Amino acid sequence: MQQRWPKNVWIVRHGQSAGNVARDEAHSAGLPTINIEARDVDVALSPLGQQQSEALGRWFAEMPAETRPDVVLTSPYLRARETANAIRAAGGLSFSFTDFVIDERLREKEFGILDRLTQFGIEELHPELAKNRTLVGKFYFRPPAGESWCDVILRLCSVLDTISIHYNGKRVLIVAHQVVVLCMRYLLENMDEAAILAVDAEGDVANCAVTEYAFQDGPRTQASEGALALTRYNFVAPLLRDGAPVTAEADSALAAR
Repeated sequence: MQQRWPKNVWIVRHGQSAGNVARDEAHSAGLPTINIEARDVDVALSPLGQQQSEALGRWFAEMPAETRPDVVLTSPYLRARETANAIRAAGGLSFSFTDFVIDERLREKEFGILDRLTQFGIEELHPELAKNRTLVGKFYFRPPAGESWCDVILRLCSVLDTISIHYNGKRVLIVAHQVVVLCMRYLLENMDEAAILAVDAEGDVANCAVTEYAFQDGPRTQASEGALALTRYNFVAPLLRDGAPVTAEADSALAAR
């Protein structure tokens, strides 16, 4: 039976972005809004985020060439593409790698009218939404013009279909965002709401942290296509080894609660 899944899948959150820094500053100052002018899709890496991305690239580069990623899918957001480019520039990809696959389905969760608001700002400007979000819970809450975690999961279902059809037997690196990392875990590990929220409650996904899956054959006595098994989660050793500070700022006030 033909293997359905890639040999390996690495899911990486982008390096620290200028937006992460601005959000942290606004939160510390008790401000209602995050002071950043660029569209979310155009927010770049911070200097530290570039350092983190290069450190991760060097970690991949130390692997034998035949075990490094040979397919890279990235969010279209600038900070994710810059992270992927830094990994490539550091020699972290297989010699057989050709070019990035920029996939709109891997984009950041849409925050709608709550975009660029801190938790204080949400409670001050949209108290009814803050109350509704507490009632519904972060998994199902959808802000006006925005997305819930379930909405992100629905688009990621088709990403996994694409990966299983086109990249079976390959080594796939996905560069995206915190909620994407968590929602991919939800799908690949067949979790429910309580299970993934328990993972989320343990702490934010660190910038440039690695979540890794390896293919495992199914039982030989059954008609099984095997599955991807989790081998690492929120793995930051490549950053620590290179002296790159580990950061885990949430992408939004909604993600932080």
